[in-house]
Amino acid sequence: MATESSSGGRRSDAQRNRSRILEVAYRAFSDDPDVSLNSIAKLVGVGAGTLYRHFPTREALLLAVYQEEVEQLVGSVDRMLEEEEPLDAFRSWARKLAAYARIKHGIGEALTSPEAQEVIGATWSPVSRAIARLLAAAAERGEVREGVDPDDVILLLSALWRVPDGETGLAQADRLLELIIDALRPRTGVQKSPPK
Repeated sequence: MATESSSGGRRSDAQRNRSRILEVAYRAFSDDPDVSLNSIAKLVGVGAGTLYRHFPTREALLLAVYQEEVEQLVGSVDRMLEEEEPLDAFRSWARKLAAYARIKHGIGEALTSPEAQEVIGATWSPVSRAIARLLAAAAERGEVREGVDPDDVILLLSALWRVPDGETGLAQADRLLELIIDALRPRTGVQKSPPK
């Protein structure tokens, strides 16, 4: 019995360490995309060996951070719709998605391995469903058109994580988000045919 309890305690400690590493790594990567794993280990308060046991490479840690944050964001849709009006919830949600995606995007072409592509690809459908839920709530209020394809919206939102770092980039991301929202609003009046 003592062995099982001890083993369970080790697993619990390992899970706490992993969760803490992901939490600290998210903030560290947000502040400095080039932060070293050793620096993150120091910020967490664990040895480098502990960090490397959980995440043997920088890419593994970045992907885990990205996946964890996107999963939490996808799970937050209902709560956000309870706390905010649908269009405001969409704004808040899109800003958070952009922040998480900037971490992934910030490591550029390094993430071309099959494992990386699998993790990145696996987040597409949950994100698409979350956006569909937000858009449906906004459409019920007449704030956006019905029938907007959430996959199209993901591609539009990808502009938000391509802006430069810093306050200027964040301001530009907010302007782009408002342009996207304007494009989603119900159409009024007669639409002119494009020039030939």
